[in-house]
Amino acid sequence: MRYKSIFISDVHLGTRGCSADELCDFLKNNTAENLFLVGDIIDGWRIKKKWYWPQSHSNVIRRILTSAKRDTKVCYILGNHDEAFRKFLSFELVMGNISVCNEREYIGVDGKKYLVIHGDFFDSLMLDKKWLMHIGDSV
Repeated sequence: MRYKSIFISDVHLGTRGCSADELCDFLKNNTAENLFLVGDIIDGWRIKKKWYWPQSHSNVIRRILTSAKRDTKVCYILGNHDEAFRKFLSFELVMGNISVCNEREYIGVDGKKYLVIHGDFFDSLMLDKKWLMHIGDSV
């Protein structure tokens, strides 16, 4: 199937609970003009503690890169689990058909304007008590 846009969030590559095979199958069978990866695609918190990266996780990355090569515009919007990159990103970084940013404006097929952003910007725990979020992530 071909769509105008596909939005994917909270994949958490780098964790054992990630459904990488299912996502890879979805990306293989569905294409879009735009692919929005809306935060926490790679789980930097977990990888920082213990490295876990099976072939299936690399297959997802390969499938995304192949989509970009075939003219899908890929937009990676950072989330709290990949927030380490935010300090290096004061602007949108564009590499071919792939962009990395903190937020993106999107105009839907209905003509309405939407703000695409990961929800951690609105999570009071992430803003005020990040230490509590890290404790919760470790269990």
